[in-house]
Amino acid sequence: MPDTPAESQRKPIPERFQVAKATLRFDTFMGYAIQVGGVAIIVAVFGILAFILAQVLPLFGKAEVTERRAVPGETAPSPTATSSPAIGLDEWAELPFSFSGGDAVTFTDLKGERGTFTLPVEIPGEAKISTFAYNPAGNRLEIGTSDGRVGSATISYTAEFTDGIRTIVPTIEVGKFHKVGSERTPVEAIGYGASDSKQLYAALVGGKLHVVTLKEKRGLFGKGKVTKDLELDLSDKLTSPPDRLLVAKDGRGIMAISRKAGSIDYLYLNGGEFTLRQTVHPFADREDTKSIARADFLFGDVSLVTSSTSGALRIFSLFRPEGQSDRIFGQTKAFPDLPSGTTFFVPSLRNKAFLTGTGNTVGLYYATTGAVRWSDDLPFETRSAAIDGKFKTIALADTTGTVHLLNLDDHHPEAGAKAFFGKIWYEGANKPEYTWASTGGSGDFEVKLSMMPLIFGSLKGTIYALLFAIPIALLAAIYTSQFLNWKIKRVIKPTMEIMASLPSVVLGFIGALWLAPVLETKVPSVLLLCLGLPSAAALIGWAWNQLPVEKRCKLKPGYEFLVFVPILIFLAYAFWNLGPVLERICFTVPDPLTGKPISDFRVWWPEVTGTPFEQRNSLVVGFVMGFAVIPIIFTIAEDALSNVPPALIAGSSALGASRWQVVRTVVLPIASAGIFSALMIGFGRAVGETMIMVMATGNTPVMEWNIFNGMRTLAANIAVELPEAPKGSTHFRALFLGALLLFLFTFVLNTLAELLRHRLRERYKLV
Repeated sequence: MPDTPAESQRKPIPERFQVAKATLRFDTFMGYAIQVGGVAIIVAVFGILAFILAQVLPLFGKAEVTERRAVPGETAPSPTATSSPAIGLDEWAELPFSFSGGDAVTFTDLKGERGTFTLPVEIPGEAKISTFAYNPAGNRLEIGTSDGRVGSATISYTAEFTDGIRTIVPTIEVGKFHKVGSERTPVEAIGYGASDSKQLYAALVGGKLHVVTLKEKRGLFGKGKVTKDLELDLSDKLTSPPDRLLVAKDGRGIMAISRKAGSIDYLYLNGGEFTLRQTVHPFADREDTKSIARADFLFGDVSLVTSSTSGALRIFSLFRPEGQSDRIFGQTKAFPDLPSGTTFFVPSLRNKAFLTGTGNTVGLYYATTGAVRWSDDLPFETRSAAIDGKFKTIALADTTGTVHLLNLDDHHPEAGAKAFFGKIWYEGANKPEYTWASTGGSGDFEVKLSMMPLIFGSLKGTIYALLFAIPIALLAAIYTSQFLNWKIKRVIKPTMEIMASLPSVVLGFIGALWLAPVLETKVPSVLLLCLGLPSAAALIGWAWNQLPVEKRCKLKPGYEFLVFVPILIFLAYAFWNLGPVLERICFTVPDPLTGKPISDFRVWWPEVTGTPFEQRNSLVVGFVMGFAVIPIIFTIAEDALSNVPPALIAGSSALGASRWQVVRTVVLPIASAGIFSALMIGFGRAVGETMIMVMATGNTPVMEWNIFNGMRTLAANIAVELPEAPKGSTHFRALFLGALLLFLFTFVLNTLAELLRHRLRERYKLV
C-alpha cells in the first residue's frame, strides 16, 4: 500500500544527512593538523627546555686539569736566598720563567727556538739577594739585599712580529733600592704595597720590623721622581717576633706573621701612624697544632688564606662587625684538611680561585663558595706554582727543577649549587647572606650570583599584586555576572577585556613617573581608602537591606549601583583628603636636629620600623601590576560564573534563597574550577611580568617583606642584564638558570593547579 502524502512528508530523506566529500576531507585534514600542531607545541616547549638546560648544566661542572708538557729547568734555591723559588707565566703561557734568588731570571721558550735563556737581575752595588717575594699581580720581584736594602724588579713582556711570526720578548727593569735599618744587616723578609702617590716597603731586618715609605712627585707630564719619605720601626707594636710579612696592595695594612707562635699581627696605617688593630690566631682552636705553615693574600688583598702545619686550611676576611667602625679579620671559610701544611700558594688574577698544596698533593680552590674545584695526588713533589692571567694554564715546579705545564679548563668557578642557593659569607660582609651582584667596579670584585633574592622578589611582587587584584577582580566578576543588569554588563565586560590589552610598558611608565611620586606623599590617604572603602561598602549594603522591600523594589534589580557608586565616590574623596589629618595624628616623630615634631610618613616609617621607605616600592607594584592582572582574572572568572546553569539559580531562588545565598551556596561551588583557573592564569601573568617590575620597583635585589621598598624579579633581572652579559660567561649562564627556575616554577605550579581544578570540577559536576 503506497504512503499517503502526509506520511511521505514525515519520512526522512537520506540525502539530507549525507555530508559532502570535500567537507569530510577538510574535516579529516583539520583533525590531523590539530594533532600535529599540538605535538609541535609540545616539541617546541621541550626544545626550549633542552636549550636552556644546555646553557645551565656547565655551571655545575668541576674543573678539568690535563698535562700539557714538562719543561726541564733549574729552580733550586740559591744558598743565599731564604725564600721559596718562584715561577711565573706570561699572558700567552709561552715563555715561563723561574727565579730562585740568584742574580738572573731563567726563561724557557716553549714556542720558538730560543730554548732556555737568562736575563740578569742587576742589583746596585756588590750585595747579594738575601730574600725576595714574588707578586704575580704586578709581575714584581720584591727584593731584600744582604746589605740591608729593599727594592724591586719588574718583569715585562712585549710581543714583536717579524714576517707575521710573533715573538715574546721579556725585559727586567730593576728599580731604585733604599736602605732599611741602621746597620748593614741582611733583610730577612719583605713586603710591598703602593697607592697612587705613595709606596711602602715593610722589611724584617735583624728581627725588627722596619717600614719605609716613598713618595712620588707628579707633574703635568705624569710620574716624577720617587724619594724616600719616612722610615719607622714598628717592632714595639708586635706581640710576637715575625718571620714573614705581607703588605696590602694599597700600602695601608701590614700582616706580621709569626708562624711558630701561630699569630698574625694586623697593623693599619691611620692618620699617618701605624697601630696594632688586631692579632689573629687562625688555629687557636686546634688541638693538634696552632702554628702557621703559610698565610697569603687572596686576589684583592681583603682575605687571608692560612694553613696550619697539620694541614688545616682556612680563610679570614676583613669585615666590619656590628657596632664597630674598624674592619678586622674573621674566619669566613674552611676547607678540607691537607696531609700537612701547605708549601706553596698562588692566587688567580682573574677571580677568587687559588692553587695550593703540600708534597705531591695539589688542589685548586674557590674562595667565595668554599669549593674544591680540583684536587689530585701527582707523581712529583711541588715546590712552587703559577697560574696565567687567563686562568687557562697551571705551572708546577718540582724539586728537580722541572716545570710541569697543565691545561686548566674551569670556565665557571664562581658557579655551583651553593653559589646559587646557599648563604655565602662574602668579603666585606659581617655574616653569610644571599646576594645578587653580578658586576663590580674593579677586577678583584667578588661575583655574587645568589638566586634567592630574585626568587624572593618574584614571589613578593606577585603576592602584593594579587593581594590587590584578586578581591577586586573576583568581587567584580560576581557582581557583574549575578547582580548587574544585562544591558550594563554588555558594556562593562568588553571594556574590561580591552583593559587587558594595555601594554605593560605603558603601565610601568605610568607607575614609575606618575603613580610612585603621588603615593610617596599620600600613604595615609591610601591607608584610609584601603580600610574605609570596603567597610563603607559593607555598611551601605547592610543599610540597603534594612530598607522595606516596597522601597527597594522601586529601583529595578541590577541598577543598585546608581545609588551606591555616588556615595562611594564621595567617601573616597573624603578619605583621600583626610589622609593628612591621619598623618598628623598617628605618624609624627621628633626632628633629630630641632626636636620639633614632624608629621611625615616617609620619616615615621624608617624611624619606627627600622626598614627603608623608597619611592618605587611594592605598594606601587601592587597597584600597577594589579591593574594589569584584574582584567584577566575578571574575564575568566565572569565566564565561569555566567556559565552556571540558570535552572539551578532559578530553583534555588524558588526555594526561598536570597540572591547572595544563591551565589554563595550554588554559583561559587559550581564555578570554582573556572575561578581557580582564572587565579592561576593571573598568577602566571604576575610572575612573568617584566616591564612593570623593571620600571616601578627600583629593581633592587633585596630580601625584605617591607611593602615600602622594591624588589628584583627573575624576569626583570633577565631583561635588564642579558643584553650586557658576554655569551657563554658565568653571568650569561646564570641568567639562563633564572629562566629555568621561572620555567620550572610555573610548570610545577600550573600542574598542581590543574590537578586541583580537575578535582573541583569532578566534585561539583552536574552530570
